[in-house]
Amino acid sequence: MLIGYMRPYQDDLNCKIQIETLKELNCDQFFTEEHSSPKKRVMLIKMMNELQPGDTVVVARLFSFADSTRHLAELLNQLNEKRSYLYTVGEGINTNQSSGYSFHDSVNYLLNFQSDVISENTKKGLYEAKQKGMSPGRPRKPDENVKRAIHMYQSQKYSLAQIKEETGISKTTLYRYLES
Repeated sequence: MLIGYMRPYQDDLNCKIQIETLKELNCDQFFTEEHSSPKKRVMLIKMMNELQPGDTVVVARLFSFADSTRHLAELLNQLNEKRSYLYTVGEGINTNQSSGYSFHDSVNYLLNFQSDVISENTKKGLYEAKQKGMSPGRPRKPDENVKRAIHMYQSQKYSLAQIKEETGISKTTLYRYLES
C-alpha cells in the first residue's frame, strides 16, 4: 500500500504542491499535518502506528518527513521494525530497493559521524582552552567571599539565606567548598 504523508512548509503552506506530486503516484491513503511545527505531529504518529508490513510511506521531500538526522534515523528504525519502506520523490530515495548500503544504514552512519565530529570538536576546544590557561566550566567565586561564607557558616550565627545574601555564595557552592 502506498501511503502519502504531507506537512506544510514555507514554500507549500497549503500542501498543494505535495498533493499534486503524491496524487501522480496513486497513493492509496493520505496523512496531512495541519501545521509545520516539529512538535505534536499527530498524523505522523497515527500513520506510523497504522503501518503494515510491505507498506511504503511516500513523501514529496525528505524534510517534510523528518525534522533532523536523529529524527530521520528514529523513523527509519520504526519503518524497518514494521518491515515498511520510505520513498522520497524529491531526493529519489527508495528504501525498498537495495543497492550497496541501505539508506537506513547510511543515515545511522551519518548520525554516528555527526556525534563523533561534535564530540571531537568539543574535546579539541577544551584542550585549546586549557593550553591558554583557561579552565572549563563556571568561573570560580572570589576567594575572600568563599572564606567569609565558610566563616559565617562555621560560626552558626547565620542562616544559609543570610550567607548567600551577604556573600553571593549559594548553598551548593558553600557545601562544595566545605567538603574540600
